[in-house]
Amino acid sequence: MKIRVVRTGGFAGIEKSAELETDGRPEHERLRTLAREALAAPPQPESRGVPDGFGYEITIDGKTVKWADPDLTPDQRELIQLVLDEGA
Repeated sequence: MKIRVVRTGGFAGIEKSAELETDGRPEHERLRTLAREALAAPPQPESRGVPDGFGYEITIDGKTVKWADPDLTPDQRELIQLVLDEGA
């Protein structure tokens, strides 16, 4: 499973992105569970989030969802952190 996260916004407005392939990783099953939860969450209303907050675009095997702070679920936060910290 390929997971891509793009983070935009924030105070400086700097974009950060990373991509992670889950196959062969020790945390493969946890990543797959987090990815399924991220895609299953109800769509976020058209909201810009909070001033200087981050917006996220999460793409999992070609399907994309968009979220903004502070409306992330705990699973979405964990997935974003894992991909941005470990992705290349």
